[in-house]
Amino acid sequence: MVTVPVKIYSAHDSPRLTYIAGIILGDILGLQWDITTDKRKLGKHPVINYSAENLPGSFKISPDSILFEKEIVPKQIIVDEWKGLPVFFQTTYDSDLPFDVFAASFYLSARYEEYLEFDPDKHGRFPATESLAFKNGFLGKPVIDLWAKELAKSFLKRFPTSVFRRNEYSALLTIDTDQAFAYNGRNIFSSIGGLFRDNKSSLAGRSNGYHKIAKGEKDPFDVFDYIIGNIDKSGTDARFFFPVGDHSKFDKNPSWKNEKYRNLIHKVAGKFQTGLHPSFTAGGDGTLINTENNRLTHILGKKVSMSRFHYLRLNMPGSYNDILKAGFSEDYSMGYPDEPGFRAGLARPYFFYNVSEDKQTNLKIIPFQIMDGTLIDHQKLDIADSKDVILNMISETRKVGGLFVSIWHNTSLLDNDEWKGWRDVFEFMVKRQKP
Repeated sequence: MVTVPVKIYSAHDSPRLTYIAGIILGDILGLQWDITTDKRKLGKHPVINYSAENLPGSFKISPDSILFEKEIVPKQIIVDEWKGLPVFFQTTYDSDLPFDVFAASFYLSARYEEYLEFDPDKHGRFPATESLAFKNGFLGKPVIDLWAKELAKSFLKRFPTSVFRRNEYSALLTIDTDQAFAYNGRNIFSSIGGLFRDNKSSLAGRSNGYHKIAKGEKDPFDVFDYIIGNIDKSGTDARFFFPVGDHSKFDKNPSWKNEKYRNLIHKVAGKFQTGLHPSFTAGGDGTLINTENNRLTHILGKKVSMSRFHYLRLNMPGSYNDILKAGFSEDYSMGYPDEPGFRAGLARPYFFYNVSEDKQTNLKIIPFQIMDGTLIDHQKLDIADSKDVILNMISETRKVGGLFVSIWHNTSLLDNDEWKGWRDVFEFMVKRQKP
């Protein structure tokens, strides 16, 4: 590490600048740093001049105005290319970088564009297709991490004694248990109703399945021994998310009072970190998040700190405000259901910044890059193409020493003809994601 902290000189202090400097200089590059508006305090420190002034011997980045504003307004953004990377918020000719890396990184990581008007999908979500990254073809790259690496290279030319952190790649497997059971936890009347609603299976087959469960045979959706076996064999890190909301059109989980479901939650929580999967309705209702949090807390007998929204119903900043108020400290919803990639431009955890209130919070966001449903339902990919997408996401994350995070559902890993091949994809990913 550098022996003395890096000083950022700015004409004005700003919580937005403090936030993004923390991510780039602190979290990614591992530097000690602080911001000053007083040139007398610069001393002999390495200096990043984030102002329109000229400071001899400093590393200059001409600032865009976005980090010094308090309002949220649409930005006219032109994406150029520099060193094979997309860049925007271009700087002046005398800057050491051709773009304002702090402003561009803030725009992506704080999800500034999601505070503006957009055309939501049918579930009210911000779709990947509305994003700057998708429209300009860089959603598949962790551009903030890549920009930070290029910043470090340029900075070394000015301050050769600087030493930066070497980030180590890691992987995290996460499991959403939207439907833990096909039959367990459902009474005979709801099961019969399900027979008529389910177009994927024959009436006779479903009826036969219910009678098998009634005789004590294993529920077909209960593939948790298979999942846990692969986790144990590979040594991968894993998290599980359980829903405990009321039944609805979009929520098919068993009742939180069901004994078999509670036993499953206890079994998994005995081995892995476990979080709440807020229901579809709770995605827009903070009161329901509190209710569901209390239910899972009651089942586990301990505080629940992690969440991921069902259907990824994440809206800025309301969804994060709701889980903060409910006492959560980590959320795993940052990613798109319709496209793989890096929604926030980052391949590592970071803290949520509330742009509406202009402040950093203590909610840690753990972004994901890939979800089984994206490959299967949204993109309709076959087995070979799915493996290629997964390999690419792992490769891009590995390049920057980031955290590769995937989402899988137990219902995507059924041992039957309908889901034939997806266990192969799962096992392929678990093997290839190893550090």
